Amino acid sequence: MQTENQKVNLPLLTEKKVSLFIKREDKIHPLISGNKYRKLKYNIRKAKIAQYGTLLTFGGAFSNHILATACAAHENKLKSIGIIRGEELAYKWMDNPTLSKARELGMRLKFVSRSDYRNKHSQEFIAQLKTEYGHFYLLPEGGTNDLAIKGCEEILREEDKDFNVVCCSVGTGGTLAGIINSVS
Repeated sequence: MQTENQKVNLPLLTEKKVSLFIKREDKIHPLISGNKYRKLKYNIRKAKIAQYGTLLTFGGAFSNHILATACAAHENKLKSIGIIRGEELAYKWMDNPTLSKARELGMRLKFVSRSDYRNKHSQEFIAQLKTEYGHFYLLPEGGTNDLAIKGCEEILREEDKDFNVVCCSVGTGGTLAGIINSVS
């Protein structure tokens, strides 16, 4: 799936003879925003092939990744579980637009303390989740893993590689890693 490059027209850019374009990855899907669509693409495919019925992931109260995972799971007839940082949100999630939409899309929300959340990579913590939820496909916070990077390698088209500079905001680094791989 290819997205458009939208030219930004500003007097300063014209004066300095600079052409600036924005890659409109946000146009891919109304809820699975740009890079999240790419990060989830091959992970969803693998989960379905391996016959996982549930996706489990991590995020904060306003996590685009949580919402994107809930939506992708819903559209692919998979269950989803979101481990949410901050137990104080357990009784307030309905006031949060991200969490309420994820819940509306069928995601089970488990709220954990910030100290427990810091242990999300530990084998003990994952084992507890498996005891509680059974068999699931594990997606890391932010969605970055090798399959996510593979998906992000598809962001740039061949003609995009002619730009002098490509800028990318960075969270977990998966999107940038995919872009770098695609031009290397």
